[in-house]
Amino acid sequence: MSIGTEHEGRSYPPSRPYTVSRAKIDEFVAALGDTNPAYTGDDGSVVAPPTFAAVIAARAWGAIFDDPELGLALHRTIHADQRFEVVRPLRVGDRIVSTPTITTVRRRGPADMITLSVRLDTVEGEPCCTAVSTLIHTRQEDAA
Repeated sequence: MSIGTEHEGRSYPPSRPYTVSRAKIDEFVAALGDTNPAYTGDDGSVVAPPTFAAVIAARAWGAIFDDPELGLALHRTIHADQRFEVVRPLRVGDRIVSTPTITTVRRRGPADMITLSVRLDTVEGEPCCTAVSTLIHTRQEDAA
């Protein structure tokens, strides 16, 4: 079977908690080349750049790619679009669980355009961000 519109709205259980650390924020900020003091100040006041949410959200994709009913393969996938709906910044020490949902599936020729929404909440249930990604996935042709 392959992914289709019947899978729209399918959610997966929350991930194991991810702890936002100063070291990971520092690595991310260094990769971006961003010197914003909000990302480099004292540990008590450091926040992650908004796009850091992608680091956590991408970990949640595993549940979707591991779902045998969908027939998805990472090597046939292109990450086409990303946006973030930020409620509050991610901070050092936050323990975040991510909950992925398949929002939409559109068939276009030999490819599927899949929109995924990943909610990022603290383990206490406080919403932080929703990361919305569009993936283009080519279907594997059945061997004749």
